[in-house]
Amino acid sequence: MPKIKILFNIINTIFIIFYIYPGSILGFLIYSDLNKQPQLTSDYFVSSNHVYAFMALSLLGLLAYYKKKKIFILNYLILSSIILEILHIVIPNRSFQYSDLFGNIVGVLLSFLLFNIYYFWRKK
Repeated sequence: MPKIKILFNIINTIFIIFYIYPGSILGFLIYSDLNKQPQLTSDYFVSSNHVYAFMALSLLGLLAYYKKKKIFILNYLILSSIILEILHIVIPNRSFQYSDLFGNIVGVLLSFLLFNIYYFWRKK
């Protein structure tokens, strides 16, 4: 498990850098355009990219810290999903959007739900 904790911390740091950078690093790498965001699937009520990103980060965080720090990691993931989106209010070339905020939170909660279902079935 120490390797998963290290991996989570590295990916979390990269995630924060990508999230607060004033422009799209992925858009620059893929399209050579800091203003263009790659879109994996269509958005509906929430931003699908944000759901996928926070789901991946949350699953990794839950794998790393679930057994000993379940409440801490869940609080961290939810608070970071909210704070990172609110920061877009003040970051140049970024914009706060409720669909992104809800996508972040849905990604964290879906991960937590999937993780609990997995542990429930594993105990049987």
